[in-house]
Amino acid sequence: MGDTKRLPKKRYERELLRLQAELVKLQEWVRVEKARVVVVFEGRDAAGKGSTIKRVTEYLNPRVARIAALPAPTERQRTQWYFQRYVEHLPAAGEIVLFDRSWYNRAGVERVMGFCTNQEYARFLHQCPIFERLLVEDGVLLRKYWFSVSDSEQENRFRSRLEDPMRRWKLSPMDLESITRWEDYSRAKDEMFVHTDIPEAPWHVVESEDKRSARINMIAHLLSGIPYHQVQRLPLELPPRPPSKGYQRPPRDMQTQVPDHAAKLRK
Repeated sequence: MGDTKRLPKKRYERELLRLQAELVKLQEWVRVEKARVVVVFEGRDAAGKGSTIKRVTEYLNPRVARIAALPAPTERQRTQWYFQRYVEHLPAAGEIVLFDRSWYNRAGVERVMGFCTNQEYARFLHQCPIFERLLVEDGVLLRKYWFSVSDSEQENRFRSRLEDPMRRWKLSPMDLESITRWEDYSRAKDEMFVHTDIPEAPWHVVESEDKRSARINMIAHLLSGIPYHQVQRLPLELPPRPPSKGYQRPPRDMQTQVPDHAAKLRK
């Protein structure tokens, strides 16, 4: 997995903030130039996809950059063309969509866990490159990232979640089963890459033994691959506050106030 020495926290935070400032510039460029950006996050369970997405979007406008994390398909959606429910979430002009898992569910968990037929799986491998080429031909900036983590590090992160009540919700029975099906998921990922690592939309592997390095590397790569630039913003100034016209606020005791819980902490 390469050098897994952890990136020092201060250097990480300094560089992360610089990159996040660049993401804000990218966002403004996307908005002004009416660009459409799709970023696909895939990889092993507990590989750090969610935490990276959180850092990407931390300072972005949710009206411009949104996260698509789709639940399991409904009975009706299961009868649709497989890509149909993902198409609904694609960006319009001036938008960025980050897919926290995507149409590649079919090549991963659905394949390994037997949630799709062999025919459905084969059809996906055939149609996926066509679907992505259509997106790119239409001008969508499509970027795909695979977060890679070792089996031992994945198990450590699962154990950490299991013991932390604040993060216990992140762990599902499906996640735990991925431990016993490690090789099955590895084979599925390798076959997926063979069919979908195409020149128009290549896969980019993010080594994520060290989550700090993974976040920095992914964001830096995303920024380097999009030809954005600083856009001119309209100058803004706070207007002078006009003189009062005699408005008086109603007495506070006429409204239901939130109890001052913080007062207990100030004592």
